[in-house]
Amino acid sequence: MAAEAEVLDELHRLRARVPQLTGALAASVDGLVLAQDTPGVEPEGLAALTAAALGVALRLADATGRGDFRELLVHGAHGYVATYAAGPSAVLTLLAGDRANVGRLHLEGRRSGTRIGELVESAAESRPAPAVRAPAKPTAPRTRTPRAARTATEPTGKSR
Repeated sequence: MAAEAEVLDELHRLRARVPQLTGALAASVDGLVLAQDTPGVEPEGLAALTAAALGVALRLADATGRGDFRELLVHGAHGYVATYAAGPSAVLTLLAGDRANVGRLHLEGRRSGTRIGELVESAAESRPAPAVRAPAKPTAPRTRTPRAARTATEPTGKSR
């Protein structure tokens, strides 16, 4: 991805602005890692779990008439996992300690999500379109030709 360095730079700036963050990950909505700064956490696994949680959050928001997905917050015994929309094709997942200021987490997470969404979309727009293959020429259907009848041979090698 052309914007990977810029997205990673945004994740580093975000972690500098919110010291209670212990990790930050940008992923595609399909669960592929775009950029990550998640020491001690497997980024591919976190991206896959984020995609699964995103799927449930999208269905929940839709089923309850709450509109498009914006964010998801999980508060565990040892801290927070927050996921923010980052444009139509990416998400930002943040890991924070239990003492994190949730208001600040939301403010900075939303800002970074917007910025990452812009970076991902501009990279997608600047990518050259894939070459379109010409349709294959139709080929004549294969037909079978009748085979000649086989002749059985006797153990002596003579034909019947």
